[in-house]
Order: sequence, then C-alpha cells, then structure tokens
Amino acid sequence: MDEKISREWYLSRISPNTKGGKFAWCDPSSMYIKAESFSSLVDDLIETFNLEDIDLVTGIDAMGFVLASAIATRIKKGFLPVRKAGKIPVETSSVSFTNYSHRTQDMEIRNPAFKPGTRVLIVDQWVETGGSMEAAIELIEGQKGIVAGLACVCMEENERTQKLRQKYKCSTAVLPGTEIQEQCNNKTLKSFDDFKPADVFP
Repeated sequence: MDEKISREWYLSRISPNTKGGKFAWCDPSSMYIKAESFSSLVDDLIETFNLEDIDLVTGIDAMGFVLASAIATRIKKGFLPVRKAGKIPVETSSVSFTNYSHRTQDMEIRNPAFKPGTRVLIVDQWVETGGSMEAAIELIEGQKGIVAGLACVCMEENERTQKLRQKYKCSTAVLPGTEIQEQCNNKTLKSFDDFKPADVFP
C-alpha cells in the first residue's frame, strides 16, 4: 500500500475545533481513542529511526507526554518529561521561548536528567511554530545530550520548522509534500467535512 494512503485512514480521525479561536485548530488526540489507529500512528513514527541509536525518549508538556510514553513503552526505553516551569520538585534546567499563541513560556527538565552523550528522541503531539521543540532541544543539548531525532503527528511548514528538518532526523505522520501537509499548513483538513465523533469510538 502507498505510504501516503496507508496513513490517511487514521489521520482522518483528527477532530476539528468546534469551540472557537482560543483553542487549537484541531484535536489529534481523537486518533488515540481507538487502539488500531493509535498503534498504527506509533508504528509509523518509530519506523524512521534505528532504535539502537535511541537511549531515552522525552515528551513535551502536555500532549507530547501521551505519544512519547507510548513510543518509549513500544521501543522499551525510558521516558523523560519536559515540563512547564514550576512543576518539578527537584533541581532543574530551564529555558524561555515563545509558544504557538505568541506568549513567552518557560520549560524545564530535571538537572541532571541523564549522563552526557545520552541519545534522546524528542516527541511532541504537534509542531506548529517550532518554539516548544526548539526549547526542548536546547534543554537536551544544554545537558550535553545528543538529539537522536524529532517525532510528532505533524510539523507545520515554516522557516523555523524547515530548519529543524534540515538539522535533525524527523519523523511525522503527516508526510512533507503531501496534500495533507498542505491542508495542515492552512489549518484545515478535507476530512473535517465528513468527521463524525462516533467514528473514533473504540
């Protein structure tokens, strides 16, 4: 089966925003409700990587935790959370960045979190502007970790995310150069026209 087609069945389970402008334009977590779609998504995200080149999986607060912990469990690696500042009750490293809503935010990880040279796969649910992912990279590299790769459902295309793709090995369920990628860049999916909540029920 064509790779682009093989992913469309579960990407069509992404829910549209029905609550207005202050929320994200879509809800990818509706793909997680049915085991088959969630499992296929995880399989597709890890197939890009040589698992022997990954020592640790980190997920970005908050929805990145879901995918990262699922991937970590699937590949039998540990999980490290990248948290919003002020949540971790031990010593931390922190960075400031501008998030997708154009607000300044701080993220942190425990310090120390791993030994130097640890190869870390960084996972988020969705990369819109690239700010959160850049912050996570800075945290990992700041403790002398090696970024083994980046994984997410979709990386919307802009100057910052293009630089991320050029510098790091990236795995996304939405493939660059596809019609679905263009739809994501425009913040709408054709599948929204036929979306029914019951279609994602287990």
